[in-house]
Amino acid sequence: MKNIVLIGMAGSGKSTLGVLLAKTLGMPFIDTDLIIQEREGKLLQDIIDSDGVTSFIKIEENAVLSILVEGTVIATGGSVVYSSKAIMHLKEKGILIYLDLDFDEIEKRIKNMTTRGIAMEKGKTLRNIYDERIPLYEKYADIIVDCNGKTMEENLEEIVKELKDRG
Repeated sequence: MKNIVLIGMAGSGKSTLGVLLAKTLGMPFIDTDLIIQEREGKLLQDIIDSDGVTSFIKIEENAVLSILVEGTVIATGGSVVYSSKAIMHLKEKGILIYLDLDFDEIEKRIKNMTTRGIAMEKGKTLRNIYDERIPLYEKYADIIVDCNGKTMEENLEEIVKELKDRG
């Protein structure tokens, strides 16, 4: 069975929806952000602050490349789309689902910008990385779920239906 890989911006609900999806489908769940934190022994933000964004993206890529599973729901970090190597690895054994959420909603949901662990170069804004990443999410997604104005349960139902429709 293929993996179900959730991609999208920080605040789009990847981790929350991932857990619900795994429970609903009776599959294991992996959060790549937690793998990174466990391996590095630091919070994501501490890694970004001490090592820089470029190093963080390489660490994230290595963490993703180490995932060798099947039939698992995987929530990725929002910056995973910066590594085509990581994305191709995920696509090899998985269906990539982009959780699409408008910028205003993302901005409302992210209360802890300075501690959240968002891979963002100094001087860039949340809007900058949103505009930069959206075309990448759209490019790599096998399924795009419009999460705007919907509850987690409604998004979950839509994902389950999309997966059933694909067989």
